Formats: sequence, structure tokens, C-alpha cells
Amino acid sequence: MLEVKDLGVALTMGGQSVPVLSGVSFVLDRGHSVGLVGESGSGKSMTALAIMGLLPPGARVSGRIVLDGRDLLALPEREMCAVRGRRIGMVFQEPMTALNPLQPIGAQVAEPLRVHFSVTRGQANARAKRLLERVGLGKISPHRYPHQLSGGQRQRVVIAAALACEPDFLVADEPTTALDVTVQAQILALLAELAAETGMGLLLITHDLGVVSQTVADVLVMYAGRVVERGPTAGVFGAMAHPYTHALFAARPSESGGRPVAIAGQVPDPLYRPPGCAFAPRCARVRDVCATMPPLIGVGAHACACFNPRIAA
Repeated sequence: MLEVKDLGVALTMGGQSVPVLSGVSFVLDRGHSVGLVGESGSGKSMTALAIMGLLPPGARVSGRIVLDGRDLLALPEREMCAVRGRRIGMVFQEPMTALNPLQPIGAQVAEPLRVHFSVTRGQANARAKRLLERVGLGKISPHRYPHQLSGGQRQRVVIAAALACEPDFLVADEPTTALDVTVQAQILALLAELAAETGMGLLLITHDLGVVSQTVADVLVMYAGRVVERGPTAGVFGAMAHPYTHALFAARPSESGGRPVAIAGQVPDPLYRPPGCAFAPRCARVRDVCATMPPLIGVGAHACACFNPRIAA
């Protein structure tokens, strides 16, 4: 089990410590899938970086990230290196920057095997070749370099490298960014298939609600570093209790041809977040009470942080 408990992250901005994440909590079991959704700047990638121990220098972290009873935030870097890649793998959102342009793709997939296991170079390369075949790159030479591949092929290499050590959990941060629709569908199907095949837990981070609805069992909607709605995916998407969740859906292209409704304004800069509910300046349902921070209140498996939640028809 991977459990994130009341996670908070503060970064130094303008000479002061500024909270960028507050009170983020969720549980991810092996064989289970959870999605994080929200606009850019909502805190999704920062959550992933905190889990992987890859936050910027000087970041202050509070709360707990517990893997099988061990708090990852309390581990020294040497012990965290044994977890990163071995127990928890990560697919980064931009494969061209995640891959080393000076190394062949086969060597990059083989590297985590040599770091975490006592295997020879030949054994690691053979395993890397099988992994590349498994992600649909069997016809691509492992001696090719990242710049010789398409965006979709590079993303498959990143997935193969993340899965090399058969991790218990996989964090996929915007794994279909900048890919065309057909390749997006192939990558998502591959992730779902691999998760089902290996029994690993999947944390999928995206701004694409359609991707989440097709891929994960539970979802957390994030805004300005906080979770504003969470629960089973079908329940959250059916209720859209938080005005932000409803606004995200309204901004989607409609299958019926209806015109998307853009959300006015933008996610506030962490330095200038308003007091109380950070979504209040953009919300059509705002009231005086929204000047105070709404708690995340659970009703069964579903929870929403809003004083004036939307009641589905």
C-alpha cells in the first residue's frame, strides 16, 4: 500500500516560503488505479515529485508518504534511491527530456536493472529487449537514439524503463501530452494492460477528463494545491458537486457538438492565492462564507470541499 497523508509542500518564492500543496491525502493499493485531474498549476505534478523524492532544493515537506509502513519522507537519499525505480516507477510527461539523448534506448531501459539487481550487462540488455517488445517496439533497434524515434515511440521507451524493475506502483505524469489522439489511445491502453497484467498500482496524472473516465477507478480533482473533490470516478463525474469539477466538464468539447464554456480567469499564483476558497474568484456560486477555507467533507465514498456544492439534477 502507498498512502499519502496530509501532504504539504512549500517552496521559496520571492524570498518567502509559499505553500504549493496542502492537505493532499489518498491511498493507492496494488492493482488499484487513482487519477489526479485539474488545470496546469493545480499541484498534480508537484504531488508526483513529492512521492518520488524529486522536489526542488529547499522544498519543505510536511505530512507522510507511507509505503508498506515506511515513511518515504523520513528516508535518507541513499535509501530513497533503492525505492525510486524499484518499488515506484515514474513515466514523465515529456519523454524527450526524460531520456538521455546520448545513450541508445536499449541501454536506458537496461540501466535500472543494473542499478537495482545483480545482473550482467548481457542479462540486462536481453531483458531490455523483451521490455521494448512488450511495449510495441520489437521492430525498433535498441541501438537507436531518442531523436531517431517519434514522440509515441519515445513515450513507450520511457514506459519500458519505468517498468524494468517490475515496480509495485507506477506514477504516470501526463503520459499522453503532445501525442496525437490515436497514439494517446494506444499508450493508455498499454498502461491499463500492463497494470492489469502485473498487478501494480497506477497513479495517473492528467488534465484530460476523458482519459480518467476510461482508465482509473478513483479520482481526485485538484485546484490550487488542494483536493476539492474525490471519490469513485463514476460518482465524482456523475455528481460534479464542486463548481470547479462542473466547470472542467463544461470546458470540454462536447460529443453532441455543444460549444465548450471556458473557465474565466486562471489558477492563482501561489504567491497571491485569495483567502478562503481559492476558486472563489472564478466561481459563479460564490458566497460570503467562501472567504473562509471550506473543509473536505465526506459523504460515503465521495467528498467535496465546498460550502455551496452543486446538486446534480
